[in-house]
Amino acid sequence: MADDKIKTREELSMLIGKFKKAGKKVVHTNGCYDLIHPGHISTLQKAKAQGDILVVSINSDASVKKFKGENRPVMNEQERAEVLAALDCVDYVTIFPEDDIINTLQMLKPDVHTKGGSFIEERVKAEKQLLESWGGCFVALPMVEGHSTTSIIERIIKSEKGRK
Repeated sequence: MADDKIKTREELSMLIGKFKKAGKKVVHTNGCYDLIHPGHISTLQKAKAQGDILVVSINSDASVKKFKGENRPVMNEQERAEVLAALDCVDYVTIFPEDDIINTLQMLKPDVHTKGGSFIEERVKAEKQLLESWGGCFVALPMVEGHSTTSIIERIIKSEKGRK
């Protein structure tokens, strides 16, 4: 059941420890995942291919608002978590409240941390250094051109204006 895949960071930390002891490679990625589109799916599948267990951390509603604007997220954090948890390539989902992923990485200590699409190079530098402190690695995944949540929202707005 998809709800079984949604965990707190504390629960995931314990699970990840068990997976690592069993020789499993844990992969982590993060993002808003406001409206799931083909670019997200492709990136998540590529992230999963980096190891055995894929953990996806999603930004809380408050942090999405801060980065994307007052009208975002379109779907609340629980809805976004449920959609991600329903995907076969995603093993676990958690929600993080901070503006960056550093605390979550520190708690989970994945073997691999991936980023797809656009990201802030300075922030990634800190993530890479943290990962290296326990022997983890960072993998940049190629952006899937032509897909973005912002462009989907713009198309919806344009479509609705055309109906009036």
